[in-house]
Amino acid sequence: MAKKNPNKHRQNENIVENKELSIWEALIPVIVLVVMLAYNVYVFGDDALSGSNQFVLLLGGAVASIVGFSNKVSYKTMIAEVAENVKSTTGALLILLMVGALAGTWLISGIIPAMIYYGLQILNPTIFLAACVIICAIISIATGSSWTTSATVGIALIGIGDALGISLGMTAGAVLSGAYFGDKLSPLSDTTNLAPAMAGGELFSHIKYMTITTIPTILITLTVFIVIGLNLETSGTADIDGILKSIEASFNISGWLFIVPLIVIFLIIKKTPPLAALLIGTLLGGAFALFFQPDIVAGITNAKELTFESGYKGILKAITVNTTIPTDNEALSDLFTAKGMAGMLGTIWLIVCAMVFGGIMDGIGALARISASLLSMAKTTFGLFSSTVASCLALNVTASDQYLAIVVPGKMFAKAYADRGLAPENLSRTLEDSGTVTSVLIPWNTCGAYHSGVLGVSVSDYFIFAIFNWLSPIMTLIFAGLGIKIKQLTSKASEA
Repeated sequence: MAKKNPNKHRQNENIVENKELSIWEALIPVIVLVVMLAYNVYVFGDDALSGSNQFVLLLGGAVASIVGFSNKVSYKTMIAEVAENVKSTTGALLILLMVGALAGTWLISGIIPAMIYYGLQILNPTIFLAACVIICAIISIATGSSWTTSATVGIALIGIGDALGISLGMTAGAVLSGAYFGDKLSPLSDTTNLAPAMAGGELFSHIKYMTITTIPTILITLTVFIVIGLNLETSGTADIDGILKSIEASFNISGWLFIVPLIVIFLIIKKTPPLAALLIGTLLGGAFALFFQPDIVAGITNAKELTFESGYKGILKAITVNTTIPTDNEALSDLFTAKGMAGMLGTIWLIVCAMVFGGIMDGIGALARISASLLSMAKTTFGLFSSTVASCLALNVTASDQYLAIVVPGKMFAKAYADRGLAPENLSRTLEDSGTVTSVLIPWNTCGAYHSGVLGVSVSDYFIFAIFNWLSPIMTLIFAGLGIKIKQLTSKASEA
């Protein structure tokens, strides 16, 4: 996945069962939520994430609670599950705040502009999208976190792509494709550890088995982006010299600025907690801003020169609130704007409301009931794989949490795979192919909300270009349907 520092309590979490709850009762909140969200997006469009979707999620939770009350589920039980769900996102919410802070200091220090400046000279439109996939894949494998990849190199690549005149949706899709490929195969990733734990498998056996579907998927993804690049018409190429001069006019550009992102990447590779790494990156960004861009820091507070007070105030404003650096190039206006910690509050609001809905759904036993119904339809090996994929996708949509999309189906399907003589790697791989990577395709899912907020690109804009993410569950079903590399339990394991 997605988040570094896994919520390990999830691995031992009990899935709430409610035998009195019928499948139709369990589906009522889901159907109502989907209908309300669909209409809300139709009415508000891209502005739906500004607050109305959040309230709709709460209404969905209210509907779920009514179903729970009618089945004698106590208010205390539902609130306890909501609390557990919200608690599980604590790390993610703090990371979001720190990402906003880091973006602010990395802008005013010239780090992000320097990445764009040098990137424009290295990357051309023909290879840009494919390069985005490869760069993000390498960073994500090294860090074990698509979240960190998106929040650091991903932001810079979005800026470079925008300057080149490439669609933000295309660039974001390439960034996320590479980030989730690396995340899936990294032993440092929390979901890569969680999936085999749920399925009863072993980590490195799981990673090795995942390559069977993951490698073909990423190769197809790269091929598509190469073809797109060869046929891409951009508006930024001809004006690169002008953009470079505008960046030079606004910032003191230096290769020394790359020390900060390199330190952050080094810290994460050394398994430094991401919050600590991001905090250090933020503070270093502030220090570099004072040294390399003193006029910009002073200008944020409208001071004529840099003093201790104006420096302190300028850095804190960049960390906490919206900051815009003036430029003579209109194309760079959006690139030279950072929203700070305040800019992440909308995403945090969305995640909390999504966890309320998911918590109540779990508390009334609806999630377990839906998964059990899917399991009952699995009459063949392909049906078992299909039910697993459907369950993971449904939980990403309804529970809005990729952890639940791994934990719930993992617990529900583990015995079924064993009874059919299938090795646990089959289940753990399917959990990753359909639970981990598709979470970013759901706007109200924690991952979709996070990446959309960090990259500044709506899910609807990058969805079709996140090729690796939506192709992965299709690939796992193709392999299952054709019976390719379906690992069986050994006779010894079966007897055990």
